[in-house]
Amino acid sequence: MRFYYGFVLALFFVILTHVSVQSQESPYFVTYDHYLEEPGSFEVEYFSTFGTQRAGNNFHAYWAEFEYGATGWWTTELYLDGQTTFSDSTIFTGFRWENRFRLLQREHFINPVLYVEYEHISGADKILKEIEGHDGEADNGDPNAEARQEHKQEMEFKLILSSTFKGWNVAENTIATKNLSNEPWEFGYTVGASRPLSLKASAQHCNFCPENFIAGVEMYGGLGDRYNFGLHDTSQYLAPVIAWNLPSSWTLRFSPGFGLNDNSHQLLLRWGISREFSGFGSAMARLFGGRS
Repeated sequence: MRFYYGFVLALFFVILTHVSVQSQESPYFVTYDHYLEEPGSFEVEYFSTFGTQRAGNNFHAYWAEFEYGATGWWTTELYLDGQTTFSDSTIFTGFRWENRFRLLQREHFINPVLYVEYEHISGADKILKEIEGHDGEADNGDPNAEARQEHKQEMEFKLILSSTFKGWNVAENTIATKNLSNEPWEFGYTVGASRPLSLKASAQHCNFCPENFIAGVEMYGGLGDRYNFGLHDTSQYLAPVIAWNLPSSWTLRFSPGFGLNDNSHQLLLRWGISREFSGFGSAMARLFGGRS
């Protein structure tokens, strides 16, 4: 194990010394816009969600994301999930493999993106990256030892529609999820809007220039399932969001989310940090003797 971790750290260091960095990220935690990873670029992200739990213990869920721009129209991403339930335990809860495909090559007023994800997670997963079906606060109240016994394999599909106009981005995601066992389709949604605090770039290099901050809001929730479609017995959330894109190519995000009905967690406090490395694909090719 020491050799394995040492090799991974050494490989990561070599990559960092061979790639340049760039970052201009959206502030959303749940909503997707139409922008994909640049071809050949690699992004490393860490996110956390602190959730209040009325019928149980509060929790801290977290996940790491490794995102790669395979082509100009395809971005692929691996998630590793975990969580700590206070006064209970800390556990690994599974992985997800996400793919996003841009359907139109050029920029249009409305830009569609197809999202396809495979999830292999346990019932103890609490990252709440999306809300679907009749998911609610009560589903996260079981002790970890009991919840982790449930294993889920799911396919999740999203139609992402996104527009950018005069600095504003407006995005809507329609979600459909199918558990690969004999369970009905579940549905959900998310909508978001955001804008940089300034559209004019400052003449000088600075950390606190207003164009480095992007603020907005997102709303998301479940839409029931195949047999009971609609808002009845679902959870709904509203969350202001902000991202700080530093000139050093780090991005910090923060979002306090508030439950809008009795089925929802009262508070979902999210934060995250990410960094994008351009030229990752070329660096890997050079490292292993391929073409640059």
